[in-house]
Amino acid sequence: MKTNLLNKILVSIVMAMAPWVVSLAADSTPAKSDPAWLTDARISIKSNKYDQALRQLQSANEINSADWNNLMGYSLRKKQPPDLVASEKYYQAALKIDPSHRAALEYYGELLLMKKDLPGAEAMLARLDKACLFGCEEYSDLKASIAKYQGKK
Repeated sequence: MKTNLLNKILVSIVMAMAPWVVSLAADSTPAKSDPAWLTDARISIKSNKYDQALRQLQSANEINSADWNNLMGYSLRKKQPPDLVASEKYYQAALKIDPSHRAALEYYGELLLMKKDLPGAEAMLARLDKACLFGCEEYSDLKASIAKYQGKK
């Protein structure tokens, strides 16, 4: 009787967590359901073609998408010369849409380090710690960036 009840509870927990687990990987790798603009922009970014990615993203104009805003911010931060003011605006927009968007939290933290704002970057790391319940690559990457920044001071 106890085993049956325990099994029911375990199944309920797994079912309740299933949508959450799927959402954890939302911005990590392209999925078949990703729109073409998202896939195309990611390919351009992986090839370090930030101006091309910006054109693709601007053409899509998905201003209500956290992913779109995050990739706009990322491309603006990485292009040469970087546009940190505009990049920050897009990261903030992404986080307004999705306050626990892991990539936006990581990249915004890295931007804050570029602006010599260690407390701001540490605040993004704390938010990532909450968003990454069992740890994640974004948390580890930002933590390493902060450690590297602190080593240079």
